[in-house]
Amino acid sequence: MALPSHHAGFCASCYLEFFARQVERGIRGQGLLTREDRVLVALSGGKDSLALALELTRQNYQITGLFIDLAIPGSSDLARGLVERFCARHGIALLVQDMAREGLAIPLVRARLRRPVCSACGKIKRYWFNRTALEGEYTALATGHNLDDEIARLTSNTLRWDQAYLSDQGPLLEGEEGFARKVKPLWRLSEFETANYAFLMGIEHHYAPCPYGKGASFTTYKHLWQQLEENMPGRKLDFYQGFLERGRPVFARQEAADGTALAPCGRCGYPTSSAICGVCRIKEAVHG
Repeated sequence: MALPSHHAGFCASCYLEFFARQVERGIRGQGLLTREDRVLVALSGGKDSLALALELTRQNYQITGLFIDLAIPGSSDLARGLVERFCARHGIALLVQDMAREGLAIPLVRARLRRPVCSACGKIKRYWFNRTALEGEYTALATGHNLDDEIARLTSNTLRWDQAYLSDQGPLLEGEEGFARKVKPLWRLSEFETANYAFLMGIEHHYAPCPYGKGASFTTYKHLWQQLEENMPGRKLDFYQGFLERGRPVFARQEAADGTALAPCGRCGYPTSSAICGVCRIKEAVHG
């Protein structure tokens, strides 16, 4: 298995060691986790989040899985089944948050909102990731975002010069009042590298695209970066590490000076810059 970005090639067993070292290096280099942490791992059923959960388990971290059931027809039920089987197979405790019970099933949200549903869906997931982590007193919330995800997000934020997002994008976002500590241990690994790990470890995963996600801009950014990476191996990781070392601190200082104060939502207590948080506003739009 050749990896031009690392100027190396691996047999199957050596590749698994390489993957483990990259996760360990990413965790240690950014101070993401310790073995004393109680880690809540967000599981979508995709290869990245399942690979993350399995590797953290293999490295003896204390983890619990979390699945957000969005009630998307032909998708959520399949993904939930995969996650439940995966966790049972590997002895991982699992929590499930059912959005239909919360009145936030994505088909219903999509039918009632007059804007693209992807934004609302992301907001709902982030809300329940954070809420579950805080209520369960977990010391870290881990997501399976890989290097390609992070580069696509960084490209999007840079093209819009979104200072708020650029100021806190990275593998680690420390917790503060109302927000859980968030970590991304796969930040050094590409989507291709994570897929190889999932294949070698025999991870059954959900791969059907979301029926509501057609035309997502992140896909375009990933394709552009893949073309660049083919011509200039290693450029993705170099660019991202350069941003973490030299770019993010500048945006963070500016955002700290200009930042908007947050206050508890008047309905649920979630930190927000307005009187009512985004998820409560979605509920209001859906149910009146």
